[in-house]
Order: sequence, then structure tokens, then C-alpha cells
Amino acid sequence: MLRFMKLQFLGATGTVTGSKYLLEAGGQRVLVDCGLFQGFKQLRLRNWTRLPVAVKSIDAVVLTHAHIDHSGYLPLLVKNGFQGKVWCTRSTADLCAILLPDAGHLQEEEARYANRHGYSRHTPALPLFSADDAREALKRLHPVDFDHEFRIGRLVLRFQAAGHILGAASALIEADGKRILFSGDLGRPNDPLMRAPAPMPQTDFAVVESTYGDRKHPAIDPEAELEPLLARALARRGVVVIPAFAVGRAQALLLHIARLKARAAIPDVPVFLNSPMAAEATRIYQNHSSEHSIGLDDCRALGRVATVVSTPEESKALNFRGGPMIIVSASGMATGGRVLHHISSFARDANNLILFAGYQAGGTRGAAMIAGATSVKIHGEYVPIRADVAQLLSASSHADGDELLAWMRSSPKAPKHVFITHGEPSAADALRHRVEEELGWSCEVPDYLGEFELT
Repeated sequence: MLRFMKLQFLGATGTVTGSKYLLEAGGQRVLVDCGLFQGFKQLRLRNWTRLPVAVKSIDAVVLTHAHIDHSGYLPLLVKNGFQGKVWCTRSTADLCAILLPDAGHLQEEEARYANRHGYSRHTPALPLFSADDAREALKRLHPVDFDHEFRIGRLVLRFQAAGHILGAASALIEADGKRILFSGDLGRPNDPLMRAPAPMPQTDFAVVESTYGDRKHPAIDPEAELEPLLARALARRGVVVIPAFAVGRAQALLLHIARLKARAAIPDVPVFLNSPMAAEATRIYQNHSSEHSIGLDDCRALGRVATVVSTPEESKALNFRGGPMIIVSASGMATGGRVLHHISSFARDANNLILFAGYQAGGTRGAAMIAGATSVKIHGEYVPIRADVAQLLSASSHADGDELLAWMRSSPKAPKHVFITHGEPSAADALRHRVEEELGWSCEVPDYLGEFELT
């Protein structure tokens, strides 16, 4: 009997968001990752359309990690009838417990704000999903340990460490003697916070991310890059607003700021963490110390360097406080959350600095500001950008092109075929070219909704 795997790409093609891969093998239908599309409007609109597969026909979901572009569609999937288990690592489950309800809360908050101020084209504006939908989805989570084999019907699965953020994993799936590996988002071999990814295991097929597939990260210490940017803005008594992903990037930034302050490399100014989710994520990092690479002293320092801003009233009060100060707030691409109110307040003053610390997907406010936009639209109003705008180049939690190639070279044997995903078109195609030319592997960049039989 001919045994095959069938793979369909429901997201993360031509973009770094919306990761969803539908695998049919061993008599099971499994969705690997369940992320939201972000960035350009035509991508975000996909979140509102039903999946091109019957939701109730999906037997299980496998999450590589907790970031919203990999997990954020889960509340909708459950709302639309998914009844199976969602498999993930233990720390991914802990992080999803704060990320998903917060995402639902933001959806509700933005819909209320749009209805109150009348800037939505829809009457009434509705949230994509609610915090209650997210909490219902959490009941489906089924956490397992790294490197522990588990089964979904005839499928045998295993998570191995991918670096990137707490709980991030590559997922190896075997059925009928064939293996397929989903890299998830791969971290860096010398990340200041996370341990290096485990070597690429032997596999027949692989789906590999390419966020920075066309780039090489500069060989610069993150604190050496961060120090002059902060020092200049703080010397002119400016306010530094750092949009940061609440999980991973916020913790790394707090660690670097704590170290810089400890050695008096920057002034001892107030630091505010205006993201309850980032504050809770920091506690989760401290509870899972075996998964990251920093010692106990540094772990304590990143937990106490900032004042946590808890209430909306405290958040609003920051906008009327003068500098110098540093505000770390979500979201990392300025697509929503409290940071939008801080950008609206502080981007108008040339003494201030808006400092982006992560990848900015096309179509986001962050990408527009990095590209030199003189204004961005926030809550229906165009906000002039007079503050300095900068982006940290050394702070990425994604492997660059060289590091992705090195990870693939660690495999004991070449796979039969590799699919390059989770990258802008130029990045994905650049990595495809290198995989073919330097490794000699069969490789391609799939299209959205592309289907492949892996015989």
C-alpha cells in the first residue's frame, strides 16, 4: 500500500505571520501552528474568513510556541467547532494562558474604542474573538515535556528545543515510517537569554522558517548597540518608548537595561514596564529557569529593574509624566496595545526616541516608522512622527541566514525535500537559493493554500 503524507500551507507563505500547516498522515488531520495574520490589511482580512478545511475534521493542533502569529487563531478555531487537543510544551501552555486572553481583551477594547469614536467602517465594530473565547481555547491545551514522545493516533511526535522564546520547539512528526520536521521559529546559537536550538534531526521532509533568510545579523553586542541610543535620548531628558513583544523581547530588554544601569553606562532613570502580560511573562521566565541561559542574579535583575504599570489609569498617567524615562510596552510591531497611546503622546516631540527592538512585518506601524513615515494612523487620527526612530539590529531572537544554514547542516542526513516558509518573499527565496546551492538539497517556497503529497 502506498503511504503518503499530505501537506497544505494555510499561512506563513509570503509573510512572517499566520503560521498554519495542515498535515494529513497516519489517518489523522493535524494543524501545526494556529496563528493570526498580521500586517497588511489583505493579510489581516484572512483572519475573518473561514479556514478552507472543515474545522471539526481537524483531529489535533500542535503548537511550536506561544507567539500570536503561531497561536492567536486558536480561540477562533475552538469557537468554530474544533474539539481536539492542542499539544505544546509546558512553558508554551503557561505563556498561552496570558497571551491568548490578552489578545481577546485587546480585540474587545479596540472594537469598543472604534464604536465610541466612530472610526470603524463597520457598525458596530466587532472583535475577532473575545477574552472568553480565548479562555475556552485554553481548556484544549495538553502540555508535554521536551524530547518526550507522544502519540496522536498512529502519529508519533516529539518537541525539541528551538531557542527563540521560552517553550519554543521544533516539532518532529512520524507516520508510517516517514518523518516531517516543522522548525517553528528558530533562535540564535548565542542568544543572551535563550539556550541554542537543538541540532536538526534526521527527517524526510522539513518546513523551515526564513524570517531573516536574506540577512546576516551584525556582530555587535546588544548592550553596545543599546547604550548610545538610550544615553543620547536620556541626556536631552527625553522619553524612550520601546515597543516590545511581551514574551521574549521584553525580558531581554529588561536584562540589558538592568546591566547598563548596574555599570552606570546609562543614567539611573525610571523604567516602566507597561504591559501586565510582559510582567506575567517575566515571572514565567523566572519559573522555568532550566530553559534559558541566564543565571539567578540576572534573572532577579530583569524582574526588578522596572516598575510594573498595572492599571489603565497608571498607563494614562505616564503620558503626562516628563522625561527622562524609559517605557517598555507591547505590542512589538505597534499593531495594538498600550504602546499606541505612548507613541501618540511622545512621538510628537523631537527630544524623544521610539526604539523598535524586533522584526517589523510589512504593513505594520512599526515597519512604516522604520521606513521614515512622517505620520502614522492611531485610533483614527494621524500622529506626526517628530521623535527619533531607531531599530535595534542586534536584538533579534530569530536565526539569520547563516545560522539557519548551519542548523540545517547539523542534520545527520539530507531530507528529501525542504519547504521554506515564514518569511517575506525576498527572504524566503534567498534562503531557498542558498539551500539549493550550498547544501544541494531539494527545496521550494510554497504558495498560499498550496498542497503537496509527500510520497
